[in-house]
Amino acid sequence: MCLFCDIVAKKIPAEIVYEDRDVVAFKDINPQASVHVLLVPKIHMDTIREISEENSHLIFKVHEAAKEVAKRLGIYNKGYRLIVNCGEDAGQTVMHVHYHLLGGEKLGEKIV
Repeated sequence: MCLFCDIVAKKIPAEIVYEDRDVVAFKDINPQASVHVLLVPKIHMDTIREISEENSHLIFKVHEAAKEVAKRLGIYNKGYRLIVNCGEDAGQTVMHVHYHLLGGEKLGEKIV
């Protein structure tokens, strides 16, 4: 099992800020901005290359969850960044599809 699957299964503690049937969102333990939350589909997929017609609804659910998390954390109107890395060369360190939601400060043009 992967790290994020263990967090989803509550085997590893995490500071969860949002959860529904399909998605869990929790604070990153190494934040790159004052708000840094990871959004994870509960069903394991290594990378976004595994998105298909059958599971693409999960990506919609992640985006809906990101909006809700941004509202809950007070950054919805000011702006936030949503990032997904695909593969090792892109900086993906945990092979489970996840999105980084960053905000709470002016981020500038540099991509984290």
